[in-house]
Amino acid sequence: MQILTVHHITSYTYDRPVRFGEHALMMRPRDSHDLRMLEASIAIHPAANIRWTHDVFGNSVARVEFQQESDRLDIENTIRIEHYGLTEPDFSPLDDYARTLPFPYHSDEVADLGRCMERHYHDPQHRITEWARQFLNGKDTPDTLMAMNDAVRKTFAYETREAHGTQTPSETLDRGAGTCRDFALFFMEAVRSIGLGARFVSGYLYDPALDAAMKDPNLPLGADLRGAGATHAWVQVYLPGAGWVEFDPTNGIAGGANLIRVAVARDPSQASPVRGSYFGPEEAFQSLSISVKVASG
Repeated sequence: MQILTVHHITSYTYDRPVRFGEHALMMRPRDSHDLRMLEASIAIHPAANIRWTHDVFGNSVARVEFQQESDRLDIENTIRIEHYGLTEPDFSPLDDYARTLPFPYHSDEVADLGRCMERHYHDPQHRITEWARQFLNGKDTPDTLMAMNDAVRKTFAYETREAHGTQTPSETLDRGAGTCRDFALFFMEAVRSIGLGARFVSGYLYDPALDAAMKDPNLPLGADLRGAGATHAWVQVYLPGAGWVEFDPTNGIAGGANLIRVAVARDPSQASPVRGSYFGPEEAFQSLSISVKVASG
């Protein structure tokens, strides 16, 4: 177990005061057996009213209604948690029939997994399917998924992009590059193409090397993990007996030791940390900046 504190600031600037529509914020994790909330606070400028709801997936969503116009929007979120993530996933309880791919889920599981098993993006030439099927070489299910997860990290170039939106899986395959959100969506569609249920996860990544560098100015500022210093995205795959298992294709790791889960959804568009609008000319928007610090203690 470790105590982790997340400090997340999102700032938008405009060249004139604008009026803001309702915003939806997904920044507060749910308590679970692997995560316990200790403290949480959120500060917003300009002044706003906040009401809390749960979406269709059970995620905590802050609905924000603004009281005045402003030429900037600042959202500062701080959470402090007890985190019990696994260093490696536990595949030992995996049901026998699910130990090799492909396998069919039981009918009751299919009913509950629903659209999490369906492909969401066009793949007319079956390129994503072909990419996934190259790993079906007789290895057991965990080894196959770990190989797919590691292949994304090794064969795709990581890049950062603060603009909203996610590449389609075909675009990621064509470019051979993307953000953590792009890689998560690509991996999710790839495992769905071989019959597995998967869902998109949005949250934060704890990097011990970056944490140490921030606390000690004499250490070089660097990160061992890709995606630290911003919001992060990864995937959960449903395996009978083992349940929902975390896979982070950006870093080629599995298990949740460094992953702080905030929201789960069947598509990235449903798990954006900040969603909203403003009323004013398009050219009024000037900049977006995002800062995320995850520290132990």
